[in-house]
Amino acid sequence: MNLKSKHTNLIKTEAKRLGFLSCGISKAQFLEEEAPRLENWLNKNMHGQMQYMENHFDKRLDPTKLVEGSKSVISLLLNYYPSEFQQDDTAPKISKYAYGTDYHFIIKDKLKSLLNFIQEEIGEVHGRAFVDSAPVLDKAWAAKSGLGWIGKHSNLLTQQVGSFYFIAELIIDLDLEYDLPTTDHCGTCTACIDACPTQAITEPYVVDGSKCISYFTIELKENIPTEFKGQFDDWMFGCDVCQDVCPWNRFSKPHNEPLFNPHPELLSMSRKDWEEITQETFSKVFKKSAVKRTKYSGLKRNIEFLKS
Repeated sequence: MNLKSKHTNLIKTEAKRLGFLSCGISKAQFLEEEAPRLENWLNKNMHGQMQYMENHFDKRLDPTKLVEGSKSVISLLLNYYPSEFQQDDTAPKISKYAYGTDYHFIIKDKLKSLLNFIQEEIGEVHGRAFVDSAPVLDKAWAAKSGLGWIGKHSNLLTQQVGSFYFIAELIIDLDLEYDLPTTDHCGTCTACIDACPTQAITEPYVVDGSKCISYFTIELKENIPTEFKGQFDDWMFGCDVCQDVCPWNRFSKPHNEPLFNPHPELLSMSRKDWEEITQETFSKVFKKSAVKRTKYSGLKRNIEFLKS
């Protein structure tokens, strides 16, 4: 076994030990295919008020501009599919990824452990960890490294486990063995396109971010446009519709990360409980949650918007 293979196996074995679902590696280079796609998407204002999407265009497409001398992009998936769901069918809904502790903290810790392991076992390796907090096109890198294909809803999909997982990267200055992309298995299915409550999937593989329920309930800071009244399917934070209807998610299995388990109160709250939520309850239930991004006032706004 050559050194590259040895290092690659070491890294993949450790990633598994740390609880990652899978690990794929690709060469750190300019994302040629993504460049025109991203430019087109931005030109059509499909990012809405997410101004940060316009920044660092070159860095988004070239990891060597993010990490000097980088050779490899290590993509990792971490399952978040819950074993239990909100109990009241009429209650406003929260996206499953936000049930437990904010994933940024959990994944950052795992990535740091992986980088430390690489440095201890292999030697002087420099790199950076990314959890959707920097200009990295994580879905593109995950697809490039064979972890899945990008579905018609623009999420990464895998035949074995569907799409309910987080994607993260380590970009390092070490040569490794690179994986090959997998094939697209969406076929003629249009389940996600047909089910999207706000018709945000404007054509296969293109999502107009400015029409997405996740954008309205998390990113948008001002009032939600009234023309979308009645189209939110009771989602108050994020939206899982396109993933819930995807046939590949029949294979989702519950995660085994205790920190992703929700606050005990969250799943049992009724519609009435949500409509009467206080700042105190919000702070308690979402103490370490990603829901804090929208703040108490934002969640109240979203819940009010859902009232007919």
